[in-house]
Amino acid sequence: MTGETAELMSHPAAWTRRDLLDLESLSLAELTTILDTACAFKRATDGCRTRLPLLGGKTTANLFFENSTRTRTSFGLAAKRLGADVVDFTASSSSLSKGETFIDTAKNIEAMNVDVMVMRHRTPGAPWLLSQHVRCAVINAGDGTHEHPTQGLLDIMTIREHRGDVRGLTVALVGDIAHSRTARSNIWGLLKLGAHVIVCGPSTLVSRGWEQYGVEVAYSLDSILPRCDVLNLLRIQFERQSTRPFPSVREYALLYAMNAARMARAKKDILIMAPGPINRGVEVTPDVADGPHSVILHQVTNGLAVRMAALWLVCGVKDRTCPPATGVPTGCVVV
Repeated sequence: MTGETAELMSHPAAWTRRDLLDLESLSLAELTTILDTACAFKRATDGCRTRLPLLGGKTTANLFFENSTRTRTSFGLAAKRLGADVVDFTASSSSLSKGETFIDTAKNIEAMNVDVMVMRHRTPGAPWLLSQHVRCAVINAGDGTHEHPTQGLLDIMTIREHRGDVRGLTVALVGDIAHSRTARSNIWGLLKLGAHVIVCGPSTLVSRGWEQYGVEVAYSLDSILPRCDVLNLLRIQFERQSTRPFPSVREYALLYAMNAARMARAKKDILIMAPGPINRGVEVTPDVADGPHSVILHQVTNGLAVRMAALWLVCGVKDRTCPPATGVPTGCVVV
């Protein structure tokens, strides 16, 4: 047994949550615990390549009511790396099409002795609502425009790996802030860890309301670029928009795409990140996406480590009683 494996055999006292629903409500200690645990899992599994059967006998259910490639595959692999059984749920072929509510569907799945439900849903707050009705653990895999906590965690883990301490870094989230659950999770996590966060994009997609939380708002990428240590380039989510927020994709790329010319004006050690899927030529040009400053594929690998940590932490909490209803999370309010 390696030192890292022995470390993971003991559940950290700082983590007492049954569920992982957001980053907004996490304390600094909880946020640090899950990041440190993810790093330990990555070391203990040779970069998430080998198995560490700490969840043998446990069952996780992936309840995805929206399309997903990276997140769904990552959670499935993470569970299997830990020795858990995995149940994949597809909404289009389920009893939901016959009129059953997603709560009743989830309760029936839970009755099959499921220990963790990983849920993605288009409605903000849906995983929180589910957590009020089931006794098993719930992990939010993205709920509408609210949050995507494991994506925020893997982004922050990647920054920590390449820059050490996040405190004092300037991190810019560029693109569709209005519709990005990834942006919200990054903002809450980065602010807690002491980073300076800038949200940048067209004024139709970036609200001044973020300033009340201590976030800098900018509408010109070129004006902030020389100060940035990290750029996280967010996809324009046309599927969530009722109106076109800018005249053309070409104009957006001209003003906000990270390309070779902008790289020449950036810091020499800048990190280029993107949560995916990326639209080459829109948010980032191929030479930058595949270049030496890009850590996009590192983010994908770290997603496995973060999701292994999340599954293991929530499974280690002994109290499986339903938490009392406390009202809709404040982060479900769109800014």
